[in-house]
Amino acid sequence: MSNTLENLPLIKDASRRNFLKIAGVLGTATAFAGTLAACGSSSTSTTTTAASAAAVNKDLTIEAGISYSLSTGFDPMSSSGATPLAANLHIFEGLVELHPATREPYNALAASDPKKIDDLTYQVTLRDGAMFHDGTPVTTDDVVYSFTRVMDPANKALFAQFIFFLDSVTAVDAKTVEFKLKTAFAGFGPRISVVKVVPKAIASADQKAFDAKPIGTGPYKFVSAAKDDKIVFERNDAYNGPKPALAKSMTWFLLSDAAARVTAVQSGRVQAIEDVPYLDVDSLKSKVNVEAVQSFGLMFLMFNLSKAPFDKKEVRQALHYALDKETIIKTALLGNATAASSYFQPTHPSYQKAGTVYGFDADKAKSLLSGAGVSGLSLTLTTTDTAWVKDVAPLIKKNWDAIGVNTTLESLASSAVYGPDKVGGLKYDVVAAPGDPSVFGNDADILLSWFYRGATWAKNRFAWSDTAEYATVQTKMDAAIAATGDAQKALYKEIVDIIAEQVPLYPIFHRKLPSAWDSKKLSGFAPLPTTGLSFVGVGRSA
Repeated sequence: MSNTLENLPLIKDASRRNFLKIAGVLGTATAFAGTLAACGSSSTSTTTTAASAAAVNKDLTIEAGISYSLSTGFDPMSSSGATPLAANLHIFEGLVELHPATREPYNALAASDPKKIDDLTYQVTLRDGAMFHDGTPVTTDDVVYSFTRVMDPANKALFAQFIFFLDSVTAVDAKTVEFKLKTAFAGFGPRISVVKVVPKAIASADQKAFDAKPIGTGPYKFVSAAKDDKIVFERNDAYNGPKPALAKSMTWFLLSDAAARVTAVQSGRVQAIEDVPYLDVDSLKSKVNVEAVQSFGLMFLMFNLSKAPFDKKEVRQALHYALDKETIIKTALLGNATAASSYFQPTHPSYQKAGTVYGFDADKAKSLLSGAGVSGLSLTLTTTDTAWVKDVAPLIKKNWDAIGVNTTLESLASSAVYGPDKVGGLKYDVVAAPGDPSVFGNDADILLSWFYRGATWAKNRFAWSDTAEYATVQTKMDAAIAATGDAQKALYKEIVDIIAEQVPLYPIFHRKLPSAWDSKKLSGFAPLPTTGLSFVGVGRSA
């Protein structure tokens, strides 16, 4: 996308529909940031959304419309795409799981809550009779393998950063696994949900084959998948865990085209869809249930701190103050977002208002630029080609142009944005993109760790890791994981305040995620506060 939109009517007329006609994206929907640049538990309902209590017919099939194609495989050590992550909620189990909708922890492969032996030792006992989809029993060796392969630096596992506190995992006996920690971690139980248990014999023999055809212990078995077509599941009749499948099978149609997705739920071809286009919410409400759930999922600005003048916090702050977030949200998202007043959304348990809140203040933005000795600034704003991001980008440009910053828009596929010629090589000015690490968990440490712990983002993507502020954040994050109650709350406030002041990567807003479903045909369905759909505990009632 170029910067030629500055002369179009959008700049003089903030009409949402006029803008969408100009941009050519009427009726399109969001796409997931390819690298998962992740969750509040409360929701904002757009219709009456009481779950259907109708009797479930376990011989029926659940059909769903999914927004995204398959961008990765299914191996839970490496899978990062939105669609396989959602699928894996049904195929695999951890020792502990988080309910996809409520985010409440429950024991899955664990027979009971993890037993704390001392501050640095926990033991977990496996549930009796658990079996993999191929009929082999789950052993403590499988559990140990599942964790140690994620912990092995050679595997560069996506989830290793979330279990950094683990020192070792060993089998005590045929039913018990022991975890030794490097440092005390108050949230041990919910956190180990990020590691899914896999069959050692199969996953270690041929990882590529396992990635393509996963075998887990979950309520549904994987049958087949085609990148831009569908994923097929069947019920795991041998499942003996707490969340059995309530349908004979599931077919997820991969409908990246928003119009096709909306038509599918309107026609009854599917019983639920995710990612309802904001413009279609009202028209769908007369036919099916629609609910927009407040999520952690954010749109962030990320600055290349290795490049002047973005190495100056005043410049970064100025570009945040220049944004009229409320108008952006109203115009581009039809109100389906909450302007950031902290790193966390207001519904999150760890929310505390940040010490620096970026309300719209164009004069302050100009003053900060002037004070930093910056004038005549020209920059390129690189964005992902996600439909709603493309809706937002021209409004950001309008705001920045208004304070004298000559802004060029560049819209690329996520893979290109994060590739070596852009973010991966620190060859960019500013990036605006979506991110949602809450798909991995809802606790404050996970949400902060994704962007601010380790090298992936802070060092390699926005070059903040050599700063004194980064070092302070690491120290405080380490202290917070061992703390509880008010002490932990105070530490997270200090961390958020540092990040909010420095804004190397920081949210503009947190989105609301609209889903649609037919409550006459689905029993127990609830929309998620994260990307994707879940049919855990959901059945067909007609």
